[in-house]
Amino acid sequence: MELRPELCPPVVGPQRIAELCSAIETIARLLERGESADAAIAGFNAETGHDYAADHFLTYWKSRNLEDFALEAARPARPKVADVTRDELIEIVRRIQAADDDIDYYVLLLDTNVLHPRVTDLIFWPPPELVNALPGAIVDVALSYRPIGL
Repeated sequence: MELRPELCPPVVGPQRIAELCSAIETIARLLERGESADAAIAGFNAETGHDYAADHFLTYWKSRNLEDFALEAARPARPKVADVTRDELIEIVRRIQAADDDIDYYVLLLDTNVLHPRVTDLIFWPPPELVNALPGAIVDVALSYRPIGL
């Protein structure tokens, strides 16, 4: 199934990636030298719409490379899309299960657009009834979640 454009990862050009890589490296160097990077981090967050903290710049390399961090920063922090359909959610889950190249974006998209507080657990650490489940079954469980009113 094709997803509508607002559900697809935005394309980020190489120049933008290079700019963000440079900014990330600058912040990391400031932090490594023990200098204040508060203004640089605040500027980076204002420019990207994210809310990164110092530890993100110091430890990103433990789970990804510099370009992947820059790509994440270039894309929306919370990609909320109005009126996501069940079929679209099924396709998003299918792409996550298939380990699509943009899996991180699809996980973020799913987390942002479904109320279930642990929706990705239904995929990666499923309860017994969802082990080897098809994407539709996972989406149905996620959509059936209702928060408890206080």
